[in-house]
Amino acid sequence: MNNLILINVLRFFVLILLQVLVFNSFEFLRFLNPAIYILFVFLFPIRKDRTIFLVSSFFLGLFIDFFSNSGGINAASILLIAYLRIYVINFLHRNREFDFVLFHPRSLSFGKMVSYVGILTFIHQFVFYLLSNFSFHNFLNLLTKITISTIFTTILLVLSILLFEKKTK
Repeated sequence: MNNLILINVLRFFVLILLQVLVFNSFEFLRFLNPAIYILFVFLFPIRKDRTIFLVSSFFLGLFIDFFSNSGGINAASILLIAYLRIYVINFLHRNREFDFVLFHPRSLSFGKMVSYVGILTFIHQFVFYLLSNFSFHNFLNLLTKITISTIFTTILLVLSILLFEKKTK
């Protein structure tokens, strides 16, 4: 149990450093800004009491906002996907019973893992860019940013899960 806590605390700080030092400066054609820090949401163990998970997700977003000077939009975006994560998992596994204690993205089939990561990443990017623009003005440009960032971030997150997480089950 203590090993799991240590891994999640270490993951929390490593993702903050990666996002702030590497990926925030990686803006390509003003459309691509990958959000690697949301990997925390996908890899955090599922518990019946979600308070620690929601609070730590909020603080992760708050730290990213502090270092990025983004005024709370990262905290709002990651908190929303942290809250919706259980509903997306239920949606993907609607026809069978699922043991949430043993859940890990690596235990999913490749298609379900991409769907799981893609849906939550799209929600995150949609809320993030909508709050950063705070307008539907120039909606096509907004939709382009959301789409390109979602695709690139999803690919990056799926590759990270496949490369750095052990296969379970």
